[in-house]
Amino acid sequence: MEITPELIDYLQQLGRISLSEQEKEKTGKDLSTILGYIDKLNELDTEGVEPMSHAFGRTNVFREDTVTNDAMVEDILANAPESKDGAFLVPRTVE
Repeated sequence: MEITPELIDYLQQLGRISLSEQEKEKTGKDLSTILGYIDKLNELDTEGVEPMSHAFGRTNVFREDTVTNDAMVEDILANAPESKDGAFLVPRTVE
């Protein structure tokens, strides 16, 4: 992909930023370097390489979602201006 002045202007508009002429030149060079590196990566033979989402084989550790403050519901609701069916009652904001 060729980095043209029109593309830089378009990206500038998308990002809602204002670049000086020097910054536009530097941005164009930087984007060309980045795209060149990506092209180099595309040359790699990845046949038989399994896709992965992380570089390390870690998994999230989940805990059971258990209620721990069940006995405190009445104490918590005692501070509420209004409550109904064990929950805070708030004014309607969406119709």
